Amino acid sequence: MSYSLPLPKMFKQWKVKIRDRERVEPPHVTVLRKTEAWRIDLRTGRFMDAEPPPEDVPEALVKFIMANWRALQEQWDAMYPKNPTGSGVEDEEESDE
Repeated sequence: MSYSLPLPKMFKQWKVKIRDRERVEPPHVTVLRKTEAWRIDLRTGRFMDAEPPPEDVPEALVKFIMANWRALQEQWDAMYPKNPTGSGVEDEEESDE
C-alpha cells in the first residue's frame, strides 16, 4: 500500500507519495502534480531526474518535504525493509573512512 504525506492546503494541486512496487529502486519519494512526477532520493535529498525540471517544484513544498524527511525515510523503511534508506553507497563509503 502506498503512503501519502499529508500536505497543507496551500499545496492542494500536489501530492507527495511513496508508491507501491518500488522495492528495487533507490529509496525515493515522488512529488506529483497532475501528470508530472519528480523523484527525490531519500538517501541524498537530491532530485533524481532532470525532467521535469526540479525548479518547477515550489521551494516551500521542498522545505515541507525536508521538514518531514525522517518520517518519509521511516515509511520507506517500513514498506521496503530489504532496501532501507540507510543502506546507500554513501553510507558504506563513510564507514570505510
